[in-house]
Amino acid sequence: MVEFRAFPKSASLAIMLRNGSPTVDPIDQGTSRVEEFSPTSHSFTSQRLRLNYLDWGNAGAPVLMLIHGGRDHARSWDWVARELRREWHIICPDLRGHGDSAWSLDGAYSMPFLVSDLAQLVHQTTDQPIAIAAHSLGGAIALRYAGLYPERLSKLAVIEGLGLSPSARAELNKRPVTERWREWIEERRGLSTRSPKRYATLEEAHARMLSENRHLTAEQARHLTLNGVNRNEDGSYSWKFDNYVRSGFPPSTSDDEAHALWGNIECPVWLVHGADSWASHPGKDGRHSHFKDASVTSYERAGHWVHHDRLESFVADLRTFLGES
Repeated sequence: MVEFRAFPKSASLAIMLRNGSPTVDPIDQGTSRVEEFSPTSHSFTSQRLRLNYLDWGNAGAPVLMLIHGGRDHARSWDWVARELRREWHIICPDLRGHGDSAWSLDGAYSMPFLVSDLAQLVHQTTDQPIAIAAHSLGGAIALRYAGLYPERLSKLAVIEGLGLSPSARAELNKRPVTERWREWIEERRGLSTRSPKRYATLEEAHARMLSENRHLTAEQARHLTLNGVNRNEDGSYSWKFDNYVRSGFPPSTSDDEAHALWGNIECPVWLVHGADSWASHPGKDGRHSHFKDASVTSYERAGHWVHHDRLESFVADLRTFLGES
């Protein structure tokens, strides 16, 4: 991993991935508008892992950290970062095992490790309170960090990062802890025999990305694909994330403990929901009541990736939320 480098534009990246091959995939053509200004890549060390983060410049501005979800990568935030980079010093980490960050050799992707990584990045970035916008797994990490270090946050926006709905959690909790732990161990053993999926062309990976989220435009899926794959020795492509991040977490923090952490957050919290998502509405299922100061927005025509599906509306609302005193 390079200590400091500028990212190439998507078209150049595609050429690099082809490694000189004259074959041109259909999705390689042109350059995404989001690539007109690219961040620089840096690394930091947390718990002996070298982890990657993107810096969008404007170092004199207050810090806004954008944290991606599971099996995603930091470039997932490019559209949002490009809109807000003149007002904020934007930092986008690649979680351990994701993007250009190192994989954990023992598959340590449970919440304590992830929260500790975030704490280390914030610690070395600034001693001033920061704002965070985070998605899914990133939101769960940010919520725990904010509950542990409430003095370090000025604003927190979370897109579907509260986890399972109360009813789903109740069903899960009915299962004996021994059963849940044994299932987790068997899942981990199964992952040891699972190889990363290989796609013969970038177009195949692009099609897979589109199938995961019907709200994505072809351009969005292209950008996420080009920045989310590595080229294999045989010329095929695989996603950058470690397969072990697929593994669920063994029981650690109870519901009551999680709610206590949420209640310890001092800054305003904005909970974002996609009306077409599998996630339940935090304003209707009661989870918003565990926060001291929380607002909830549910977006129509949006699934789990609200910041992609309703980009313009989300950015406008995020800007308003961050600017509120």
